[in-house]
Amino acid sequence: MNKPCYLRSLVFFLVALFIAACTPAPTFKSMDISGVEWGSDFTLTAHTGKPVRASEFSGKVVIMFFGYTHCPDICAPTLVRLDQVMKRLGDEAKDVQVLFVTVDPEHDTVKQLAGFIPPFNPSFIGLTGSDKEIAAVASEYKVAYGKNPQSMTGKILVDHSTGILVKDKKGKLRLLVKNDVAVDDLEHDVRVLLREKN
Repeated sequence: MNKPCYLRSLVFFLVALFIAACTPAPTFKSMDISGVEWGSDFTLTAHTGKPVRASEFSGKVVIMFFGYTHCPDICAPTLVRLDQVMKRLGDEAKDVQVLFVTVDPEHDTVKQLAGFIPPFNPSFIGLTGSDKEIAAVASEYKVAYGKNPQSMTGKILVDHSTGILVKDKKGKLRLLVKNDVAVDDLEHDVRVLLREKN
């Protein structure tokens, strides 16, 4: 290689290196929690009655929401919002999986979830398990929950964290999203993750 070509190659390499170093990280509308080390794999029972392992959805963006079927004010509207996001994604929705994890396994049986989840979106999966299994998953994902004292009035009330958690296609937790997020914002963030290479 003659000297001019060598210099041109060196300059090109240095410029490419500089551009790569200066390329900004993905810009999300929601809270970027990419640096966390928690949110590992788990297995629970789906509303179909079959065991489901979170890692089965490798290659998809996974949206997780912890709630319960008797929730009076937060869970249903959040699921409606997630369905709106899926509809906006069009064909790309096949690369997104919504998981609804109950925090009320006492009442949210497989049968209860089977009647509650599919009407929101047939692709959504409701997950339940034993008290111990749900507690372990909630702890791993930093989700707080507990029976509300007013439950004694005959209502089933469970206080719980309301944030939506989003994993990338590699199964890594990336986002913490407010449950009342604007559909436009969540769609934007999901599309950013869908564009990332596996």
